[in-house]
Amino acid sequence: MAALAATGLAQIVAVAEPDDASAAEALALAPGARRVDGLDALLGPDIDAVVIATPSAAHAAQSIAALDAGKAVFCQKPLGRTAPEVAAVVAAARRADRLLGVDLSYRHTAGMVAIRRLLAERALGHVFGVDLLFHNAWGPDKPWFYYPALSGGGCVIDLGVHMVDLALWALDWPEVRAVDSRLYAKGAPLADPAAQVEDYAVATLDLAGGTVVRLGCSWGLQAGRPAVIAAEFFGTEGGASLRNVDGSFHDLIAARHHHIREEPLTALPDDWGGRAAVDWLTRLAQGAGHDPQAGRLADVARVLDRIYGR
Repeated sequence: MAALAATGLAQIVAVAEPDDASAAEALALAPGARRVDGLDALLGPDIDAVVIATPSAAHAAQSIAALDAGKAVFCQKPLGRTAPEVAAVVAAARRADRLLGVDLSYRHTAGMVAIRRLLAERALGHVFGVDLLFHNAWGPDKPWFYYPALSGGGCVIDLGVHMVDLALWALDWPEVRAVDSRLYAKGAPLADPAAQVEDYAVATLDLAGGTVVRLGCSWGLQAGRPAVIAAEFFGTEGGASLRNVDGSFHDLIAARHHHIREEPLTALPDDWGGRAAVDWLTRLAQGAGHDPQAGRLADVARVLDRIYGR
């Protein structure tokens, strides 16, 4: 919200927030805004766009309601709990011709922008392997994350969505030909996904062209640091990596690999936290309507469904 306000591209006119302390913090960032009760109060004629940051179970229905009311939408991830939910939101954006954005924020780190440029230039040769890691040693602090009906799943839909999106986006959306996965809860194979969410997962994606992607993600892992975040690309002519620094969730740097030597691609600080929302708002201010690339959100969701065996 602070990042959006700082652009000067839009006026924040209303906030729907049930928690008094959070509402006060929000209104301090947008002192001219009014506090309202619920989504319906955000769909009036004086509002052009809505930012949705509610629990995951509400994302799809709220996004569709806002789009059907003619509002552009920026939504927290995941856009839906399942691929059909995500596809329904994308279809609503297409019908309404409104700009849909999702907070897949790691795309907007300086490191991933630099790595994607290398991949587009084929500077790494044929990329045959990608390793993705996202371990959150704390895990979520909201109870609803642990109920499948509310969250849609555990660490895969919470953290893995970022990493699957990063890999497919960076590689320019190759076809995912096969998916194999293992899901665990409390150290044992996940027995009933309808009753329990996974807190550890590994998956392998086989892509068209012979690239293999390996994903690992977790909540509450004995990782020795708050977070382990990495996206590493291995090619016939070199490699590149995005990695977090000293267990940070926010400090990420990129490097290009020349066998056993690394060449820095980016440096700290890199204040990337609000860039996905600012990118959406900038395009909205320029008059953008429906973006056909929104369909890629459903592609990522279908891969997650395959990881879950849905």
